[in-house]
Amino acid sequence: MAAAKKAVLGPLVGAVDQGTSSTRFLVFNSKTAELLSHHQVEIKQEFPREGWVEQDPKEILQSVYECIEKTCEKLGQLNIDISNIKAIGVSNQRETTVVWDKLTGEPLYNAVAAPVSPGPSDPVAVAPSGSSVPAAGTPSVWLDLRTQSTVENLSKRIPGNNNFVKSKTGLPLSTYFSAVKLRWLLDNVRKVQRAVEEDRALFGTIDSWLIWSLTGGANGGVHCTDVTNASRTMLFNIHSLEWDKELCEFFEIPMKILPNVRSSSEIYGLMKAGALEGVPISGCLGDQSAALVGQMCFQDGQAKNTYGTGCFLLCNTGRKCVFSEHGLLTTVAYKLGRDKPVYYALEGSVAIAGAVIRWLRDNLGIIKTSEEIEKLAKEVGTSYGCYFVPAFSGLYAPYWEPSARGIICGLTQFTNKCHIAFAALEAVCFQTREILDAMNRDCGIPLSHLQVDGGMTNNKILMQLQADILYIPVVKPSMPETTALGAAMAAGAAEGVGVWSLEPEDLSAVTMERFEPQINAEESEIRYSTWKKAVMKSVGWVTTQSSESGDPSIFCSLPLGFFIVSSMVMLIGARYISGIP
Repeated sequence: MAAAKKAVLGPLVGAVDQGTSSTRFLVFNSKTAELLSHHQVEIKQEFPREGWVEQDPKEILQSVYECIEKTCEKLGQLNIDISNIKAIGVSNQRETTVVWDKLTGEPLYNAVAAPVSPGPSDPVAVAPSGSSVPAAGTPSVWLDLRTQSTVENLSKRIPGNNNFVKSKTGLPLSTYFSAVKLRWLLDNVRKVQRAVEEDRALFGTIDSWLIWSLTGGANGGVHCTDVTNASRTMLFNIHSLEWDKELCEFFEIPMKILPNVRSSSEIYGLMKAGALEGVPISGCLGDQSAALVGQMCFQDGQAKNTYGTGCFLLCNTGRKCVFSEHGLLTTVAYKLGRDKPVYYALEGSVAIAGAVIRWLRDNLGIIKTSEEIEKLAKEVGTSYGCYFVPAFSGLYAPYWEPSARGIICGLTQFTNKCHIAFAALEAVCFQTREILDAMNRDCGIPLSHLQVDGGMTNNKILMQLQADILYIPVVKPSMPETTALGAAMAAGAAEGVGVWSLEPEDLSAVTMERFEPQINAEESEIRYSTWKKAVMKSVGWVTTQSSESGDPSIFCSLPLGFFIVSSMVMLIGARYISGIP
């Protein structure tokens, strides 16, 4: 059987999928998009102080080498010749910031981490005001907040009527993005300061660090990034597709330490060590852009949603750069070739998706495993008028309402845990609709269907609910590794490699599971409008920070305390003067 399989194999393409919690290397058949083999290595996060999240760049690099070697061993066991691997693509966690010494190849500090990226998830919501807040119900340590004071100081320098940072980058000023992490390193780490002064320092996001190291490191490594990762630094002009001098001056970042910006699909350099020495690295995409490509969302108005702890939604807006009026981010979707046009996307995130399932499991105990929720929801097939708004730490896009708190409403004596489980799944779908409605209002492109990926898409009840609530088909690829697939596609399609066709007629062979709406449009709208009513009921629960502290002191309300005490004194005095015993 192995020999027969070997006989039909075409050229192969590998993909490094480097995330916040693990690194993987996957190998695909470029003619069928079939996943042949993969290996995964967990990586550690370090928390040197509360609110700080770091990772060891050398551990990340070593995990990539280990994954490549182990995957090649597995391919050998399958009697697959690794010389068929013609290219390697890189997909990576975005925004995480590394500075290293170009002479020694040693990192000058740990990688300052970005929020966890899906798949699996995104635990942060970026408010339009530029603040960065942990997503509801997720550990705040996932968001590195050391740069909050840096953001506050920088925001004072932006004129209220001229937010040139957002107009050039599509991003709000936030702790989320790389520029402020780099600014913190330059301000606080003497080794980084000295290396910059001595012209030894190089900066990059994880893709840059990996490509530089894999292509030779201190011995001729290629210092580059692609447009999708560059667009998440807050230093990159998404219109001119260049590092922006005004932005670099604003953040006081020396441009000499920045990587060269390349397209997402071209040969950057060759592997210089390991089992795949000599193989070109020819694809590079930030993880969400990679998933968009892996889902083959190449047309204006096509969108994908990744369901993890939270949800990441990207909508392809074509060659038009659309700025949101509803708290969404404008970002570069991809540029699949040096001479190919750039495509843009609107990006929005749902803070609470899989996190609400974990909350039901860990906080209420109504399920023992996350998978049980589908069984509970299936038992009743309805929420019976129960609505669950999981605003555990406020409402995010498109509301941006920090005073909100989670509510479960519409309860009756008949309501049981099955109805609450169903309502929790509906909540994920309603929140997704709100983001997609915002996208439609921003770009004016009605969505014909939604393409989905991520761990929660295995829940068929959830997928059917999503189709019903959006009232459009939901399409799930049979091959779930869309992020790695996107990186492999970009690498295989690169000029000089040419083993993966991105022509529409060649992409249609990918099999999909399709969920069609099974309710009428009127019922869908009634349920959605009732959800919105429930959302409004969640607003206004918290008016000040102190009201959550639970301080029971009467002096929390001095006017009331003064009124009560003075009234008692007057009453006693009146009784004394009147001689009443």
